[in-house]
Amino acid sequence: MNKKEKTIFIIKKLEKLYPKVTPPLHHSDHFTLLIAVLLSAQSTDVGVNKVTPLLFSKADNPYKMIKLNVSEIRNIIKPVGLSPIKAKGIFELSKIIIKKHNGKVPNDFKSLEELPSVGHKTASVVMSQAFGIPAFPVDTHIHRMMYRWGLSTGKNVKKTEHDAKRLFPKNLWNKLHLQIIFYAREFSPARGWNIKKDIITLKVGRKELLKNKIT
Repeated sequence: MNKKEKTIFIIKKLEKLYPKVTPPLHHSDHFTLLIAVLLSAQSTDVGVNKVTPLLFSKADNPYKMIKLNVSEIRNIIKPVGLSPIKAKGIFELSKIIIKKHNGKVPNDFKSLEELPSVGHKTASVVMSQAFGIPAFPVDTHIHRMMYRWGLSTGKNVKKTEHDAKRLFPKNLWNKLHLQIIFYAREFSPARGWNIKKDIITLKVGRKELLKNKIT
């Protein structure tokens, strides 16, 4: 099975499994999405969704956020990890959004990636889920699946994103990246992985896994 055949099979299988997808991070607008995605770095969506209700009850927009101090933000988000860096980033980016963007989350990659604590993956999620602009955010789940499916070398996330964008139709990126994440969590986790239950990998990636001696 060549890569084109693999992508067709993967798209059809994921669409059958996950015809409707909803972003897993709870949010109410562009700003709360940005903050939730920032908090999800090296954390879990479940963990983030536990702390954001309290945070957003106190500050669900940049104007309210800067009325809190960094210590207050940190105390609220502490359970998700990296709280000192994230708290400072949230406070500082809120000031910049007010000063440079009239209180609104910018809708271009350059402006988003200039915000403190906002990297390319976070910007990609915001562009995709907030503004509907085609993007392919690569997290650990997508990075893992692209390698297991024999669609990317697994060397780094930049290469994985390049390969995903090259192989999958642009009009599917925004939905597909979520479908892959849901599939990876359900059928192909990093730990406790049972390849016999990983129905897509059994079909498209087993040869690559055996060749590279991955179990």
